[in-house]
Amino acid sequence: MKPSIDDLLRRIQLLQDELEEEYRRQRDDFERKRVELAEELLRQQRRYKTGLFRFLLRSRLLVALTAPIIYAGWVPFLLLDLFVTLYQTICFPIYRIPKVRRSDYLVFDREDLPYLNLIEKFNCFYCAYGNGVAAYAREVAARTEQYWCPIKHARRVQAAHDRYPKFFDYGDAEAFRQGLQRLRRQYDDEPRPASPTPPEHDERP
Repeated sequence: MKPSIDDLLRRIQLLQDELEEEYRRQRDDFERKRVELAEELLRQQRRYKTGLFRFLLRSRLLVALTAPIIYAGWVPFLLLDLFVTLYQTICFPIYRIPKVRRSDYLVFDREDLPYLNLIEKFNCFYCAYGNGVAAYAREVAARTEQYWCPIKHARRVQAAHDRYPKFFDYGDAEAFRQGLQRLRRQYDDEPRPASPTPPEHDERP
């Protein structure tokens, strides 16, 4: 006797239930193994942590004596951060230059590493802030240079910013005058609002 349609449907439903249960069991097993591996990795990393007392004992005296000089950098970094943020907030909308996203340059994630002690975590935070502010200020300055004076130097520049290659060659007056307004609109990271073309003459105060 052939099974009825209802019987087939019930069998299909049972198979689907079994399949869902198997999927759930495998997901649970995977999550359990992931947690176990994460805990094991955490234990392994903590083995490489140097305690504060041992860390200080291993530090050379001259290195420790330079700490006040190093940490005094907080002041100029904070002032630079404040100035650059204020500058682009006021000036970039006037120049129609897209603002630099500060959060793209200031990244703080190394402080969560379990093999770092308190001093090392603070140092990582400080280095991330200092280098992040420097990179942030560099990009703001690069966009400003692209707007006002996008001309390559006669001499080779070490570690030029990413916008420098599109600048006009040194001494090429024709390319500079003909292409300045075009280059002032090429900021690739986000669309610029439509606006009248500014005059060609130097607008700097």
